[in-house]
Amino acid sequence: MIASKYSWLESVANPPKMIIQAIALGKLNTNEVVGPGSNPVIMQLAKEADVTDIYKDDDMAWCALAMTVIALRAGKDVPFTKWDRLRAHSFIQFGSQVEEPMFGDVCVFSRPNGFHVAIYVGEDDECYHICGGNQGNQFDVIRIAKDRLLQARRPVYSTGQPESVKKIFLEATGNVSNDEA
Repeated sequence: MIASKYSWLESVANPPKMIIQAIALGKLNTNEVVGPGSNPVIMQLAKEADVTDIYKDDDMAWCALAMTVIALRAGKDVPFTKWDRLRAHSFIQFGSQVEEPMFGDVCVFSRPNGFHVAIYVGEDDECYHICGGNQGNQFDVIRIAKDRLLQARRPVYSTGQPESVKKIFLEATGNVSNDEA
């Protein structure tokens, strides 16, 4: 569940479609199942991304899986192979590169032994606030230090970029994530 301090996301005028899909996914019970078994919501994401033959349970990293489904639901092209739909680093090929992320952009971050991908919803002086899957084993908004950003990618907008695609400045509240597994 997306924390209540980010409930303002639902009232943004003309939000990017990927934000709409992320909010919808965030309203579901999208948390990993501890121990044996898997959350059916996460396993449904694997079905939507057409990776059920390689994604077997929610113990596997699923940030890229969630981002793939968000992009597909928003009508965005995700030309990745099945394996790449499960790799955060694959999103370096998504949309077009931008120097600084703005509302609705996809952000790829470094993390210990890998990468993480999520959507920019705002920033404070030191961190980006990002919405995505596999953040503390759930779908949520977290803060990640700006120096971990590898690349920001803007989705292609066929009817023009929404006015809401801009910098969003937020209070620096909450813990800073160091590893999003």
